[in-house]
Amino acid sequence: MTSREVQTARALLKIRAVFFRPDEPFIWASGIKSPVYCDNRLILTAPEVRAEVERGIAEIISEYYPDAEVLMGTSTAGIAHAAIAAHLLNMPMGYVRSGAKDHGRKNQIEGRLEPGQKVVVVEDLISTGGSVLEVVNVLREAGAEVLGVASIFTYGMEKGALRLREAGVQNISLTNFDVIARVAAEEGYIVKEDVRRLIAFRDRPDDESWRSI
Repeated sequence: MTSREVQTARALLKIRAVFFRPDEPFIWASGIKSPVYCDNRLILTAPEVRAEVERGIAEIISEYYPDAEVLMGTSTAGIAHAAIAAHLLNMPMGYVRSGAKDHGRKNQIEGRLEPGQKVVVVEDLISTGGSVLEVVNVLREAGAEVLGVASIFTYGMEKGALRLREAGVQNISLTNFDVIARVAAEEGYIVKEDVRRLIAFRDRPDDESWRSI
């Protein structure tokens, strides 16, 4: 665990952006039953944590993607974070819609993007990787060179990691599922016995046997 990962985990837990319900799991759109739900939209209403997170995103971009020319947020959760990080870095930004508009210019990519520009995608969280890769594909089809992804939180699921590798996409997150689980246990948000259940879910999210651990 790096200091940045731990610090971000503590910040998200402090503002209750991470919800734990191992006995009454949340149901994702995919049908997966999860003992954890991360609502990074709450970051925007917590100024101190928001400032910390946006500085962290800006640091990731400067450190891992120094050649970046434009930031592109995912719709809708990544838009605000991309905008603030771009402001800190004095960079242009835009965002990618989930689908093209059916009116006006019928854009799917909002903001100016020139073919060949080096882009970093800003995402709030990554689970199975499907959503962020749709954005990457749209940008690549538009001629952009996608350097990678900067995200706030990743579940670290094998399926998501495999998808990103196969697509040749690097993701750097401020924190991850394992760190949040361990910090939550250390600080009393959950009992230590729950960590095993949470990690078992992370390892095999389609298998509900973690519920009986």
